[in-house]
Amino acid sequence: MKATAIYQSAIFCTAMLLATSCADLDLQPLTQPSSGTWNSKLEEVRISVNDLYRDYPYNLEKRWFTDGHTDDFSHRNKVYDVPSGTLSSTTGWIQTTWENTYKAISRCNRVLESLDELGYDSDEAKRLAGEARMFRAFFYARLITLWGDVPFFTTAITIEEGRQMGRTPVADILPTIYSDYDYAIENLPESNVVNGIWRVNRYVAASLKCRIALTMKDWEIARDAAKAVIDSKQYSLYPDYGELFRDKTMDNGEFIFCIPKSVELEQSDDVKTFMLRTVNGQAVANPSWDLLAAYECTDGKPIDESPLFDPKNPYLNRDPRCCETFAAPGSVIYGCVFDPSPKATNVLLDGKSVKNKDSKVNDQYAATTGTCLRKGAQDSWRTGEMQSENPTVIIRYADVLLMYAEAKVELNELDNAMLNAINDVRARAYKTTRDNVTAYPALAMADQNSMRLAIRRERRVEFAWEGRRFFDLLRWEGWMEKAFSHDYYAFPNKSGMADMEKNGEYYWPGTPEIDEYGMADFKPMFDAGKIARVLPRKFDPRLPLLPLPFVDVDISNGKIQNNPGW
Repeated sequence: MKATAIYQSAIFCTAMLLATSCADLDLQPLTQPSSGTWNSKLEEVRISVNDLYRDYPYNLEKRWFTDGHTDDFSHRNKVYDVPSGTLSSTTGWIQTTWENTYKAISRCNRVLESLDELGYDSDEAKRLAGEARMFRAFFYARLITLWGDVPFFTTAITIEEGRQMGRTPVADILPTIYSDYDYAIENLPESNVVNGIWRVNRYVAASLKCRIALTMKDWEIARDAAKAVIDSKQYSLYPDYGELFRDKTMDNGEFIFCIPKSVELEQSDDVKTFMLRTVNGQAVANPSWDLLAAYECTDGKPIDESPLFDPKNPYLNRDPRCCETFAAPGSVIYGCVFDPSPKATNVLLDGKSVKNKDSKVNDQYAATTGTCLRKGAQDSWRTGEMQSENPTVIIRYADVLLMYAEAKVELNELDNAMLNAINDVRARAYKTTRDNVTAYPALAMADQNSMRLAIRRERRVEFAWEGRRFFDLLRWEGWMEKAFSHDYYAFPNKSGMADMEKNGEYYWPGTPEIDEYGMADFKPMFDAGKIARVLPRKFDPRLPLLPLPFVDVDISNGKIQNNPGW
């Protein structure tokens, strides 16, 4: 019988696994130390902490995984299990996330116990303790966000102790999360670069503390944590939104916490699924029409209100983040002119005319929505096994600004500081500054509910395909249900696209209505027979809490009960 994550954590704490180092990821000791002696030296503790910088615990954050479970994502022939209502306690990623998160927590606990035994008598020991407590807070915050009450332990546990462990209420876990973050804020340096390697610092802890406080509706805690990061002036918005995600370095002033990637060190992301078919990608997964419709026009109005919007060219006159997230038709990506239109039978690839495999008139497997992800795309993805070395961004400064604004809105602190934080983000999209109000559509002060909705719409377009919308939909009451009430629509088949072109109805046959949530309604176009419905989306009322893994519940001898309905 398979061991549960809690039992595996107990085994893990008993026999400490060797880690790889963020500084030297191929570090492998020539001999296996015994469980009784490992972590007996600071060097060994450091190696253990380094393991928390590998990408295995961040399966939810990497390769756009959670975006697939939102309305920002389209797939050629399926809807992922959250928006399709097929999630269950036996779903593979549920088990993997649970196991990897507890593995990371167990590592943190063992590190902290080892440091206690060694004594906190050096700056390095305090720094390593601060890192371990920061990571422990991060992973427990993930657990309570997704599952609510969970098994909770802050020391190494035995297998028998694991078998006897039930679920601890969120209210009893949250103080430890805040305490761990506070310890990290107090004991980590402002800049934590060791031997030329970037590590978490006190502002990573403050930023992530803000995130869980916002999720738990602790608005004052969230506001103050975000303000501490803002007031530090350690971070700023990168001046070019699109280039920010093509910059594979982490030291760009905006990224606060990232996980590095390297093909050579076997820590990279397979991106063939997301690339154009014309360059031998698969074009299976792409940004959705729902997301495309969410960007305002350059006058700051939604597309159904702006005279600037043209459904025949929905990329024109849009918030610049639109064409930095989507590859606009006619633009060059991967050395190829991207054009999904029915009449584009050939396109230029590296300056030569080739068959256009990204138009449905030429290739039945072309992207159903005729969209392609530009955000973060690199020409280097075309080489070899089509792997991305872009860092996995856990949190960046724009998120801190918008979380600060959100917390203040929820506190009804509608002031210039709140408004400035939002407009800083909006202005950067236009490559200008907040005070240059003629160069971008600055947001004006409004009532609390209007500001709340504005921030939520802003978050969608600012963090599109960065893994944040899934968590935002979970924490904003009613929003996931609203998002999944819209089915997944796309272009019709080959003959239908030819008819669209003939009738002058390509790209869209009309302008979808946008509701107050910033969500588009394409159903009237489908009802008129103009577009296709690929698959339905369905909201599962058992959300927002996810199911606990079946195997953990099954062999817990009744100590662990699943969330309601699961």
